[in-house]
Amino acid sequence: MTFNSTQATNKIFQEDISEYVAELQLHMALQARNLVPTITQAANSREQLLQQTQANMEKLVSRQAR
Repeated sequence: MTFNSTQATNKIFQEDISEYVAELQLHMALQARNLVPTITQAANSREQLLQQTQANMEKLVSRQAR
């Protein structure tokens, strides 16, 4: 009887751990989704950086031409 109850307790514990790990993995996946920018956001930020760099270069060139 004691052996069976110990096995049952271990099985319940393993199921609880498995359930906890599954919930943790889901939570981490959802968090990672919020941390990583979407492709369009990344493209927009690259485009904006390129435009700023071009504008800065044009300012520098125009100041040196004087």
